[in-house]
Amino acid sequence: MPPSHLIGRSAVVLRALSSAGTGLSTSEVARATGIARPTAHRLLVALLEEGFTDRDQANGNWYLGPELYLLGAAASARYDVTQQAKASVHQLAVATGESAFFSARRGEETVCLLREDGDFPIRSFVLYEGARFPLGVVSAGLVVLSLLPDREIEDYLGRTDLTGRWGQAHSPAALRERIARTRELGYAVNPGLVVEGSWGMAAAVFDAAGEPAWALTLTGVESRFRETRLPQLGALLLKQAHALTTELRRRRGSLH
Repeated sequence: MPPSHLIGRSAVVLRALSSAGTGLSTSEVARATGIARPTAHRLLVALLEEGFTDRDQANGNWYLGPELYLLGAAASARYDVTQQAKASVHQLAVATGESAFFSARRGEETVCLLREDGDFPIRSFVLYEGARFPLGVVSAGLVVLSLLPDREIEDYLGRTDLTGRWGQAHSPAALRERIARTRELGYAVNPGLVVEGSWGMAAAVFDAAGEPAWALTLTGVESRFRETRLPQLGALLLKQAHALTTELRRRRGSLH
């Protein structure tokens, strides 16, 4: 196996483990990644030897390893923005009573980094820390996709089939309609398209180059996202997203 191919497969395995808070068996890793089970096992064992994976001896499940924690800590000074985002997530949760989140764009996915629940007793558990979704799926992925240049959007929609897992509501035609609506509003709305009855809204947070690199999200049950309340929630999201964009740009400038 060429080194570049080996690294790519190892990265796919690590991403699969990052999305599974309870760990994965070898067979589950193979299914999640599309890698043959014997190959997945060899990769997991090789990563274990370097500290990049860990294995629970009681049940055999695989987890991310301690070396990744050390590498992450070393990289955090440059890349970790969650400390700045915590205040925005907290304010959204307190002001709305809903669950608030902060997600980052990673390639063609969004990854949930932070969650804080408000005081409304009924929760939506579509999003959780570590959850990954393709661009265009969940409100965070929709708002990020919507605010990319048209050329990038069309390239992505032309080669990505989201309908197999996420249904016809995620066909290119349906997504184009929601992209247009998101651009009109400035924020994205997911009306229970991933889990029935679980709604989400998101606003983009931009990096220094003006790219949608992160998103702030509110989620909750459908009854809390009535048409009359959406503008209020959208305004709160946009306010916090603008404030966080400004803070992250200031921080980035201080690092250079």
